[in-house]
Amino acid sequence: MAFSPRDFLDRLPEMRWPRLGLSLLCLLLWLPGFFTLPPGDRDESRFAQASRQMLDSGDYIRIRFGEEERNKKPVGIHWAQAASVKAAEGLGIGHRGQIWPYRVPSLLGAWLAVMATYHWGRALVGRRAAFLAAAMLASSLVLVVETHIAKTDAALLATVAAAMGLLGRAYVTPSGFMARQAAALWTILGVSILLKGPIGPLVALLAGVTLVAADWRSERGRAWLRALRPAWGVPLMLAMAAPWLVAIGIATEGRFFAEAVGGDMLGKVSSGEEAHGGPPGYYVLTFLLTAFPAAFLVLRALPAAWRDRMNPATRFLLAWIAPSWLMFEAVATKLPHYTLPVFPALLLLTAGWAMDPLRRPAPRWLSSLGFGLFALVVLALGIAAPLLPWIADGRVAPLALAALPAALLLIWGVWRALRWGPAQAALAGAILAVPLYATILGGTLPRLEAPWIGPRIAAALALGAPSGEVQGAFGIVGYHEPSLVFATGTDTRLLRDGAAAAAFLSAAPGRSVAIGDRDLAAFQAAAGRQGLALREFAVVEGYNYTRGRRLKLHLFQGAAG
Repeated sequence: MAFSPRDFLDRLPEMRWPRLGLSLLCLLLWLPGFFTLPPGDRDESRFAQASRQMLDSGDYIRIRFGEEERNKKPVGIHWAQAASVKAAEGLGIGHRGQIWPYRVPSLLGAWLAVMATYHWGRALVGRRAAFLAAAMLASSLVLVVETHIAKTDAALLATVAAAMGLLGRAYVTPSGFMARQAAALWTILGVSILLKGPIGPLVALLAGVTLVAADWRSERGRAWLRALRPAWGVPLMLAMAAPWLVAIGIATEGRFFAEAVGGDMLGKVSSGEEAHGGPPGYYVLTFLLTAFPAAFLVLRALPAAWRDRMNPATRFLLAWIAPSWLMFEAVATKLPHYTLPVFPALLLLTAGWAMDPLRRPAPRWLSSLGFGLFALVVLALGIAAPLLPWIADGRVAPLALAALPAALLLIWGVWRALRWGPAQAALAGAILAVPLYATILGGTLPRLEAPWIGPRIAAALALGAPSGEVQGAFGIVGYHEPSLVFATGTDTRLLRDGAAAAAFLSAAPGRSVAIGDRDLAAFQAAAGRQGLALREFAVVEGYNYTRGRRLKLHLFQGAAG
């Protein structure tokens, strides 16, 4: 019997081992580039370096980057990263100088989020639709990117998806919500606090307040709240985070709370931190990219979801989405991944509509607009991949050229599957995104040279130790990005100017410095005054993408003349 793509897509949500199928899809989508992408600036390298210093120092309470306290986020992700690195070292498959072991908690968090979306989504939209929603979540661009970054957001999504899945179970069937399920809900929210402070509980709280306001006249509004057992649940949630919160308060003499709450959190609310601002509607504008390739289908499904808002499951999903989305829009600091905690709900709503045989078709103009924007995003990704090596390194990368055919295949496959139905189109998009992501994340970005300055400096310093540490003291002027510290080691000295670099070099034999063009003349003059005989042994040119400028770094060794 000949293979039929339509039959394959029709039967895929009913496969015998759906979790295994979803896990395989996750691996195909996420593994390209996972091991080979160098550490990125700035958040990934800050998180990884802080976790590395925990391992080196044995201090698992305080969070430090270099000599400075990093009082911004709770400790949960650092514990997870430290455990991952310890496991990799124990198995002999990695070491703390590599970035990929620090990414494992992100990968596992994303996988748990996909599994939670499927597991608890079945009670809200049915088994087939839950499978579709989980597949769309796995392939969403923002989650694919987050699996390659060693920070909190993919792990946070796992806790939100699981907690909100349990909350949805309590809302839809309060009489069947057992005490052990309530305990699991509050425990997961406690873990969420250790990962990213109040964000996870806030998503649940906003959904709960919205549902109470919507149902205040009905018995349902009281029954599901009683099922949550908040009288002992809230203390359980707080007890999960309290020991570390007390310990960090003592260890930092209260500085953690002053800086994390008064500086980091309130700073994000009131102003665009680190130039990450955006206009109202920012997340609507970026949604077509962050939720790619399923975003075009979400646009079709939302009108039907609003019409079905009296359905308890739909009502819950809308309450999960709307207030949290508005909260993220209201915060001054905006980054594309901030709305990730509402993606499972959006995709469950979309999948429920797509799998409904009685669904009302979306307006023709909306369908055409959605697919047109989808095709535009695909083409942009397909064209950007081969352009990046040319712009960054001035060369043609053969592997990157494969991105354009992969993009055209994705457009053609989704367009063809749309004739069979929106669910088939969504699954085709998730599967056909694999070669496009693989080309970009596995074949293009790791092979660039200009953006990965830190690893190239480390290679120029002829690192020979298995741990990846610099041999001999090293200082640098003109490039202080966190990825450099992770690549060259915790003891790297970030120097103020050329004169400081000359003083550092002359202080002891066997030292090396890297000097940016802007400080080169001052460094050479100061070295001359101190009688240093300089030996320039390497030049590293690159592009500092966090600051948007090219730079050239000269590496020197010296001895007293």
